[in-house]
Amino acid sequence: MITSRVSITPEAALVVDKLRKQHGELIFHQSGGCCDGSAPMCLQKEEFLIGSRDVLLGRIQHCDFYMASDQFSYFRNMHITVDVTHGRGSSFSLEIPLGLRFITVSRLFTEDELNNLAEIGDIQ
Repeated sequence: MITSRVSITPEAALVVDKLRKQHGELIFHQSGGCCDGSAPMCLQKEEFLIGSRDVLLGRIQHCDFYMASDQFSYFRNMHITVDVTHGRGSSFSLEIPLGLRFITVSRLFTEDELNNLAEIGDIQ
């Protein structure tokens, strides 16, 4: 069984579904940049240009999840779970006006997971 690199909590999935109804097709991007850039941002797909150095980690709730390559170097051996919490971030992420913000919770892969890890950009 292939080990995914990214997943989403049921609570965060509900928020994504609500945002998709309002904004259309969405993506996630985590840059590690300034402000809240180290948090995952949910954006309209056509409003964000994916860079040549961005890494596609997988899909969550029908959304591609990208990470800047320099940040991925820190996360390459970790599983990322996207969750949601109350509070306003200072990013352009679509959930901010709802008084919510997406966060990532990470953990190291087990040895078995590492041996069955999905390739970068391999969408299951």
